[in-house]
Formats: sequence, structure tokens, C-alpha cells
Amino acid sequence: MFTGIVSDIGTVRALERPGDLRLTIATAYDPASIALGASIACSGVCLTVIAVAADAFTVSASAETLACTTLGDWRVGQRVNLERALRVGDELGGHFVFGHVDAVATVHAITPEGESRRIVFEAPAGLARYFAPKGSVALDGVSLTINEVEGTRFGVNLIPHTLTATTFGQARPGDRVNLEIDMLARYVARLFEKP
Repeated sequence: MFTGIVSDIGTVRALERPGDLRLTIATAYDPASIALGASIACSGVCLTVIAVAADAFTVSASAETLACTTLGDWRVGQRVNLERALRVGDELGGHFVFGHVDAVATVHAITPEGESRRIVFEAPAGLARYFAPKGSVALDGVSLTINEVEGTRFGVNLIPHTLTATTFGQARPGDRVNLEIDMLARYVARLFEKP
């Protein structure tokens, strides 16, 4: 489990496809603090560490993960939002994020608003009912507050800190991002489903 507060921006150093996709990601995390089997959210995708080096770690992604995330698009040099798993007693600054990506959303438009940027995303139609103004969403692993919703599009406002502390500072229209709907929204919607 995670909070959606990014603690490092890593860089994809190597990609291998011996079966599943293996990704080696350079990081500023202390390698002594990364255990084999640890979970690290990589742009919102909860992945298991299978190897650790001096300044990088390696994770593996199955065909299922590749089918519902952006990982299959990643290339060497790709910048990646990273977050270590939540520990008991850690500050919960965002919202509960599980690293279980529901779908891929697309950046529809980016508009400057003062020093901030308003980014509008296009989500798959089947997920539109999970978005509400002032609700939470995780995009590429970043906990964000939804400002407005119109059909399958929803907008968020990113302050300068978020733009520099995550990969969203380089976002452009057409970019694909990993989308995880808020778990509370998922359960509320389930309660209202007809049997």
C-alpha cells in the first residue's frame, strides 16, 4: 500500500524480455534499504524487487501488468515516479493507493493557471462514474484531487512543487498515464450496483 506521495524520480536503465519484462530502474534510494521482495510503486504500478544494485533495483512485470498499464511503452531513459511501500507510523499525506492500476488515461489538455498547471485527462468510459469533484485519483502514482468532471474527462491542478517532484512537469497532451481509481469510490459504486 502507498500514499501517492512520490519520494524519488527514477530512470529506466535497462529493459529485458526473457519472458516477463524485467526493468532496471536507477534511483537515489539507499540500496541497503531495499530488500528483495519489497514493493515499490513505479509510476503507480506496484512491482516486486527481484534484484538490487549499487544505485538501482530490478523489477519484473507480467503480461497482465503490461496489458493494463503503460509499462510496455517504457524505454531506456524513461523517468519514473517512485514511492516506497507505506510503513505503520508513516505520514499519510495523500490517500490510500494500492498500486493496482485500473486503466490507462490520456493527457487531453494542459493550461497554465498562475504558477500551477491545470491538466485535463481522458479516462476510459467505464471508469467515468468513479470520478467526482474533490475526490481522489492516482495518476502515474501521484495522489491528486479532482477539480472538475465532464463526461469521461476530469481535471486536476498541479502546484509547482508537484510539477518538479514528479514526472508531470514534462507532461504533454497525448501522454498516456497509469490510472488508479480511489478505493472508496470503488466500494461506494459497488454498493449502488443492482444485484
